Amino acid sequence: MESVKAASDVYAPISGEIVESNAALTDDPGNVNKAAETDAWFAKFKVTDKSEFDALMDSEAYKAHTEK
Repeated sequence: MESVKAASDVYAPISGEIVESNAALTDDPGNVNKAAETDAWFAKFKVTDKSEFDALMDSEAYKAHTEK
């Protein structure tokens, strides 16, 4: 991911293969801040190990984690 001031990698919490990227973010990268949970997805994955989902937080646990 790149911005005017920095560039950094985006890490996925699961392993897999990227099968689609969101080209709309190229035209409107600010959409990540406006619609992060709907239209501003980065990529769609073909998951290689579905058991990795067991280690992920649900939305309520993530919200509690980020409010600490």
